[in-house]
Amino acid sequence: MTPIALAMACLLAITFCYGALCAGSPFGTCRKCNGFGFATTTDRKGRPKRGKHCRRCKGRGKRVRIGRWLYNRASRIYRAGTR
Repeated sequence: MTPIALAMACLLAITFCYGALCAGSPFGTCRKCNGFGFATTTDRKGRPKRGKHCRRCKGRGKRVRIGRWLYNRASRIYRAGTR
């Protein structure tokens, strides 16, 4: 097998695995708050305390994965075009 064909097969396998991940688990943890839903800060004594809620995930701790977001957008455009 040539190196180019091997690279294409690997990329195709990675793409299908990511598609399966997005179909099976469309939500992933927020990268900004690490799934807490809020930013952790410390008080003056150094003890951790709850900060403001995360604006990126709106305090939920979960966000829609990029692949699932693209699929939702494409299906919404398709449905709007076929009506």
